[in-house]
Amino acid sequence: MKKLTLLYLTGILLGGMTSCSKDFEEINTNPNVVEKPNPNYIFSKAQLDGLNNNYFATNILECGGMLQHYATYKEASGAGDKYLSNEVYYSAYFNQAYPTGINETEIVIDAVKGNPTDSNKLNIARIWRAYLYHRITDLYGDIPYSQAAKANTSSIFLPKYDTQESIYKDLLKELDEAATALDASKTSFGKADFLYDGDVAKWKKFSYSLMLRLGMRLTKVDPTLAKTWVTKAIAGGVIINGTDNAVMRYTDGPNDINRNPVGFDSRRQDFTAGSYGQKNVEGGKLGKTFIDLLKSTADPRISVYSGVWQGTTQNTSLAVQKGFPNGTKTAPTPVEQGTYSEPNQSTVFKYDAPLMVISNAETNLLLAEAAARGWYTNEADKDLYEKGVKASFLNMAIYGPTYAITDATPYLTLNPFNTAGSFEAKMNQIHTQIYVALFVDEQEVYSNWRRTGYPVLVPVNFPGNVTNGTIPRRFKYPTSEYSVNSTNLAEAVKRQGEDNFTTKIWWDK
Repeated sequence: MKKLTLLYLTGILLGGMTSCSKDFEEINTNPNVVEKPNPNYIFSKAQLDGLNNNYFATNILECGGMLQHYATYKEASGAGDKYLSNEVYYSAYFNQAYPTGINETEIVIDAVKGNPTDSNKLNIARIWRAYLYHRITDLYGDIPYSQAAKANTSSIFLPKYDTQESIYKDLLKELDEAATALDASKTSFGKADFLYDGDVAKWKKFSYSLMLRLGMRLTKVDPTLAKTWVTKAIAGGVIINGTDNAVMRYTDGPNDINRNPVGFDSRRQDFTAGSYGQKNVEGGKLGKTFIDLLKSTADPRISVYSGVWQGTTQNTSLAVQKGFPNGTKTAPTPVEQGTYSEPNQSTVFKYDAPLMVISNAETNLLLAEAAARGWYTNEADKDLYEKGVKASFLNMAIYGPTYAITDATPYLTLNPFNTAGSFEAKMNQIHTQIYVALFVDEQEVYSNWRRTGYPVLVPVNFPGNVTNGTIPRRFKYPTSEYSVNSTNLAEAVKRQGEDNFTTKIWWDK
């Protein structure tokens, strides 16, 4: 009887297992999981994440402090201001870039590369990937590139570090191929593309404008190669008109990712509500170097960029603006702290303010340099310089039409281009304008300054600084890379040079 009972129970179990196996796939499929990624949604996220990467730590505390756009009396948060080593800040960009924007862009590329009708999506994603990678390599030098974000597709979990030279050459190739392959007769990302609504013609100009930027980046290390790519970019067609500017649009919610990181990240961590200039968490202010430059040249952009708190409102008039000196640890009283300039919360620090990614102000100024070098002869360097200034003035309208500066004549009359000056004098003028026009894009200002040396900045020599009183030339690698990807990182350090803030990256040598 026991034997029959056991056989009976076994039969029930086997029958149940057979029944389960029939519906196994259906039962074990999560209805809330997307099996096949939607490239449109992921590309939108890649754009947001690519620009929302530790803005406050990277752009304000590090790059902005080093380039004297920003200053603070505090020591811990004054890493860039005082040339100190703070792993939390210098590693932040690297640590977040790969798992978010880079990985998301690779997912898009993998999803669309096999479908000829999605060729525009593929090539726009390639251009965006190039934009993201140039931001990382410009901060750190040699980085994971050719094997990065390949864990899912190729099971590469410890990617090698590529040389910056090979990365730059491949980025330029990618931009060239992608721009050439864009086809206006095919569909694109449409509204899922927050920069251009999928406008292929504008993405082509974006690609060539980024090529112009990267080509110019090579002027110190390889002038011949720089000229080749600069002339190719010009021939391809760069952004000239403001209507082609790459502008990221934001809203004030409903989620934090929808807010402009320039204002949201900065106001959340330092310029907090209710501080009114007197109780900033990290003591952040606009730097004396920057404010003095704007005041000495009677630059009308100062009222768009900055304000001094007077009660619960900011006074944006030129006369009251005052920058905080870099490299000091003397804490002002709250009342005194409130007398220094901060970013204007009605414009650059507004939660729903647009963010300029690449504009005709930058491209015209780079064309002015190309003309001064004799690489571009269609227009004079003076005319291009003035176009760049005028474009920057008009671009203030991204914060609202009333902020547009429509008449640049008084400024250009007071600050004329030195047509008869030396090449270096012209470079100083051109790149001082980039220093002003690209305010809030502190990463690009930092990269452009390292290449050109302009404007001339007087370094600070804060006690205990780690650069011997010189402005840092790169970011250090994250400590986590030494434990997780130590072998590949060791090869990169051996090749590039000691992992410190004064080792120059490839294009900066």
